[in-house]
Formats: sequence, structure tokens, C-alpha cells
Amino acid sequence: MTTTFRSVNPARPDDVVGEFPAHTADDVDAAVVRAAEAQRAWARVPVPTRAEVVAAAGAVLAERKQELADLVAREAGKVLVEAGGDVQEAIDMAAFVAGQGRAAMGETVPSELGDKLCWTTRQPVGVVGLITPWNFPVAIPSWKVFPALLAGNGIVIKPSEHAPACCEAFVAACAEAGLPEGLVQVVHGAAEPAAALAVHPGVGAVSFTGSVATGRKVAAAAMESGPRVLSLELGGKNAMVVRPDADLDLALDGAIFGAFGTSGQRCTSTSRLIVHPDVAEELVGRIVERAEALRLGDPRDPTVDVGPVITAAAAERIAGMVEAAVAEGATVATGGKPVTVAGCEGGAFFAPTVLTGVRPDHRIAREEVFGPVLAVMEVADLDEAIDVVNGVEYGLSAAVYTRDISTALRAVERIDTGIVYVNAPTIGAEIPLPFGGTKHTGNGFREAGTRGIEQFSQIKTVYVDYSGRLQKAQIDTHPIDTGAGAAPGPREEDA
Repeated sequence: MTTTFRSVNPARPDDVVGEFPAHTADDVDAAVVRAAEAQRAWARVPVPTRAEVVAAAGAVLAERKQELADLVAREAGKVLVEAGGDVQEAIDMAAFVAGQGRAAMGETVPSELGDKLCWTTRQPVGVVGLITPWNFPVAIPSWKVFPALLAGNGIVIKPSEHAPACCEAFVAACAEAGLPEGLVQVVHGAAEPAAALAVHPGVGAVSFTGSVATGRKVAAAAMESGPRVLSLELGGKNAMVVRPDADLDLALDGAIFGAFGTSGQRCTSTSRLIVHPDVAEELVGRIVERAEALRLGDPRDPTVDVGPVITAAAAERIAGMVEAAVAEGATVATGGKPVTVAGCEGGAFFAPTVLTGVRPDHRIAREEVFGPVLAVMEVADLDEAIDVVNGVEYGLSAAVYTRDISTALRAVERIDTGIVYVNAPTIGAEIPLPFGGTKHTGNGFREAGTRGIEQFSQIKTVYVDYSGRLQKAQIDTHPIDTGAGAAPGPREEDA
């Protein structure tokens, strides 16, 4: 008998979104076999034709945007406007990836020898394993699925157990668009199917988005089973630097959206505010005032500003981190605890929180909270502020607010993150540009943009020699005098 689990609405846990099978390692094995069978035919489909299927998937998503946004709000707890942005990101990704179907996928270089051609191309890896989180339950699958499909792969995707219905709806849209039967397989559950996917010998690439702790386990498991492509997109401890000449109205808007959008549950959420003492009192006071005015509630209600965190356990974990920060000397300027919302009894809500008096060595200033908590540090010197930005194990996103172009460019040059914003919050990546970070945020791969296909394909270098004779590259082009006559080579009549 198959074990099942329920996905529930985090704002109303009594609202069951769906019941799903908890798949086992045997189920993963069967899914890999099915995906591999379908992939053999898909790999022979011309790339522009694959791109047409991706474009058609985007069109289906666009038709169903309102329905899907409502599902994202219900299952992942994102307020409706942000849920719509989640779906739109997938629509935009489909359009971009489809365009890549007629773009260059290699390079041609001149040979150092005559009558010889050299070029590179990209080949599918076979079956790819995708492990995706709940906080962008449609967008992040699109970041991985569409490039993997364009590259000619079969797919086994394991979504978060907190957002299985969203993934199923996304894959159903792809199927409706004409995706070959069996090419994309979905497995559900928690640790067991993820671990099985990471070590499966039939999987040529694994792409994981989630926490650092889980990502390290996935990486270790994947490496044990042999060489493969492994892409990790892990956590962030993103900082906003506000200089004394900054537009404080702009910085205020950025801090509110960056810290409390998606209830602080983005890997790019603004978690640290590094502000100049001259403007700290005014800016922090205004942030506190705005935070206290934010309306918490059912994310499907268009008048709500902030939805729940994903589970009651997450709210308890966040509260524990705030308590630890206070014990280290921080002060709660507002929020700091779970809250009960009328009409959403049992919902996992946490008050938007601002902590002042935080030092760079505090745990709250170094560890990812993944909740609506903004840690404020006052730093006057720009170089010191940048050192604080860089002084954590993460390197995903950072922002600097200033009217001085010299200050902005110095910060851009010195900040050690994969993404840097000037006069914008730490969130808001765009489809045509690569997404990813440095240090423990990832392992060097980037998603989205023209580089998004790299993790799902392999480079093949091709040499075509039409000279009709043996050519020996550097041996021929730069021979040495050995004093023993000519090196063995072609027969005289072939020369």
C-alpha cells in the first residue's frame, strides 16, 4: 500500500490542497527508466522544434495564469500579486528559452592546420534530476525544466512536499502543450526520493535549489555515484547598504519589499540593513512604521500585504532566532513573534520584524532566517560596510543605495555576490541574465539567461580534417630539430 501525505494551505491548515503519494527509491528508479525511454526520441527532435514545444507551454501557462496564481497563493502562501509574478516568471522563461532554440549553441574557431574545421556543439546529458523548493513553485521548475527540455533531456522532478500541486499543474501545462508522453516524470515526498534521485546511475545531471545543509547532502550523495553535472543554488544572507546621500523614500520602499515580500522567504530576501548612522534613525523609524501597517492575512485576499510562512514549525524556528538575537544584545523594534490572524486560525503567521543594535558577529547577522526579519547594523565607512556585506558564508545578492556614482561603482566592484543592485532591493532578477551566487550560495553554475542551458548539456568538440593526410597539430606547426632527422610522418607521396 502506497503511503501518502497531504499538502495544506499554510494560512488555513485545515484546507487540504491535495493528497500525494510518498514515492520510494523504487518509484524513482521506475521514473528514470520511463524518462530515459522517452528521451531517446526527444534527443533526435531538432532543437528549433523542441523550442516550439517550450513556447507552447508558455502559452498554456499564460492562459491559466489566474488559476495558477490562485493555486500558488493557496499552497505556498504567497500573496496574490506575488503569486501572479511567480507564474509570469515561468511564462517569460518559456519565451526566452524558446528563443534560444535558434541561437548559437557552440563556437567555430580557425584551425591551426590547413584543410581542417573545428567547432563545438552541445549534447543532452540524458536524464536530469531536478529538486525544487516550495517558495517559487512554478517559476523555479521553469528555470530548470525549460532549458533541460531544449537541451534534449528527459526529466525527473522532485518538488518540495510543501508545493506538490503547483508542480503537478506546471507539468500538466507542459503536457498540454505537446510534450511527449513520459518525458517529464514527477516524484513526490521528502528525503527518500530526493536522495534516490541524487545517486541514481541513470541520471546524468542533478540540479538542486534549497538550503545549504540539504544541498551539501545532495552534493555528497551525487558525487559518490560517479561523475555528473551537479548544480546547486542554496541560501543567501542578502544585505542592503544605505549611504547618507541615498534617496530615503526609495530605500524605504526597497527595504519593505525586500525584507517582507514573500514573508521574507526568498533566497534573495533583504535580511540585513547596513545603514549610515547619519540616516539610520530616520530610515529605521520609517521602516518600523511601515512594517507595523502591513496587513497580514489570507494571501488570496488582494488587500493582504503579507501572507504566512510555510509551516508552524518555520514560525517557531524564526521566533527562536529572534530570541537568540535578543539574548546577544539586539533589540526588537517591531514584531518578533508569531501572530494569530482573524479568519486564518491555525495559520503560520509571523509579524514583520525589525531588529536594531545588531552586530556583524551576531548569529542573526550571519545565518539565513528565511522569514520576515530585518537585522539593522549602523556602519559609517563604506569600506567597512562592504566588509560586513562580504563577511558571511553566502554570496547571492546585495544592494547599495546612493546618489554618488563613484560610491556605487566602488561597491559593485568590491561586493562578493553573484548579483548586485544599485538603488533597488536585493530581489527582482530578470530572465535574460544569469542567476546565482558565490561562496556557499552555490557551486558556480548559473540559472536563467543564456548560460542556463549549461548545467543540462555537455560540450562536444568536433574536428573535421579534409586534407586527405595525417596532420599532427603542434608537431607539424612548430617542429623541433632533434638532430636525428625528420620525425615519423606522412609518406612522401602523401605530402
